Amino acid sequence: MALFRRSRPAPLDGVDAVLADLDGVVYAGDGALPYAIESLLRAGETRRLGYITNNASRRDAVVAEHLRALGLADTAPSDVITSPQAAMRLLRDRVPAGATLLIVGGDGLVFEAEKAGYRITRSAEDAPAAVVQGFAPEVGWAQLAEAAYALALPEDEGGIPWIATNTDWTIPQSRGVAPGNGTLVSAVHTAVGRLATVAGKPERPIFDEAVARFGARTPLFIGDRLDTDIAGAQAAGIPSALVLTGIDRPKHVLAAPSHSRPAFILGDLRELHEPYPETVVDGDVTKVGGAAVRIDGPDVHILKEGDRPIDLVRAGAAAIWATGRQIFGFRVPERLYADPFHRR
Repeated sequence: MALFRRSRPAPLDGVDAVLADLDGVVYAGDGALPYAIESLLRAGETRRLGYITNNASRRDAVVAEHLRALGLADTAPSDVITSPQAAMRLLRDRVPAGATLLIVGGDGLVFEAEKAGYRITRSAEDAPAAVVQGFAPEVGWAQLAEAAYALALPEDEGGIPWIATNTDWTIPQSRGVAPGNGTLVSAVHTAVGRLATVAGKPERPIFDEAVARFGARTPLFIGDRLDTDIAGAQAAGIPSALVLTGIDRPKHVLAAPSHSRPAFILGDLRELHEPYPETVVDGDVTKVGGAAVRIDGPDVHILKEGDRPIDLVRAGAAAIWATGRQIFGFRVPERLYADPFHRR
């Protein structure tokens, strides 16, 4: 009798809106990641496509133009939800329009602040009503120092609000991984001893804006980071897929805490359209596709690697996650977190 691998429907089955992160999912730097454009175009034939980005350096129109140049020809600015937009959503309940904001960041953040009716300054001497901080490649010591001067007094002692568009520690670029906005926010935090209120992923405002804007009832969010993308989608009640073309690698997937575990693990975006193999548990053995892993106390054993590296990652993750134990309690064979997946 023939043996058949049991599969669930493809990740996109039943989905009415695909909400995708950009850096590390669609592109790295200026260039598209392999298979991303054609996979998204196929998904968009019968579904809404939206793009959620924590990168605050560019306007939504500039992002849309970039996506059109990469081949996503129908992308409009309204298809792009940015962390500066989420920051303005948070700010409008705390600081009235017409007030002055000290902006640490680039054109994308300035544009959204002006569109929301705020005046912009770069100097703490102008008595700003709030500091809003986002990533831009040109941000340096002088801008960070102005933020620190403006935020010297804690908010509960009469100080002004501090909103960060996001706190991503890193950002994928064409040459590799570079420091992100989280490193810049941390520099100000170290100077003033205050914590920023975060607008973008993993917080809910940016996800809620996306779901409302696209009228999504059964969305799927695609990201490359567990700590912001997947954790944020889970907090917002949105099923998610982690794609291994950006920041987080197989070893991070195996160690993912319960609040940042995706529904789907993908090697690249082609797998959005493929039947997703079912996880089968037989005693202490976990099988996904042709891969099989067994947990024996602190030891993780690979019984079968299978013919698809992604299935081995899926099997290992499912086995380890099911124990409820943290990754440092296991002896994990290096082969389980080998990384044959192309980032760009």
